Amino acid sequence: MYRIDHLAFRVKDRLKTAEFLTTVLNYKIQTQFDMKFDDGSTTKCIALEPTNVDILAAWTHILPSGIEYHRPPEYFISDGPPDSIVGRWVQERNNIGGLHHIALQCDTVMETMNDWKEKGYAEFTTETPLTCPGIVQCFSKPSMLTGVIFELIQRGKHGFCQDNVKDLISSTKGL
Repeated sequence: MYRIDHLAFRVKDRLKTAEFLTTVLNYKIQTQFDMKFDDGSTTKCIALEPTNVDILAAWTHILPSGIEYHRPPEYFISDGPPDSIVGRWVQERNNIGGLHHIALQCDTVMETMNDWKEKGYAEFTTETPLTCPGIVQCFSKPSMLTGVIFELIQRGKHGFCQDNVKDLISSTKGL
């Protein structure tokens, strides 16, 4: 089973983008952090979550009426100076940026990677998933089927691991 875990945007101005999404979608800031890469470049990140934290306990919820729904996705927004991986990606897209990837929460990232490779659905930027306590992730290369980068993610309630985010961003250099 899959659900959309988060949508990630690489943009020129993360603060204005976050203001737009928090206002329009009634989200709140979950966390903010800065990253410095091995080449000395930097990226700034903001993660947003729905304001109704009661619904963050499980992937799927069943209402008393029997209707099933998935919890809303989080949003991840990053920007960076022109010499950074994120900044160059934004520049290549008319200095506006846009949706970088769609993250799909799955039961087991490694099994899903193997399944998608076997079926020809995707190639990945790393041979094995990246792991931090409570979170496992990997990026696909842009899909030949949709043109979109997918992230496979396996995690608990919510949150991002800065080490994984740094390694994931680094794995997209040149995409």
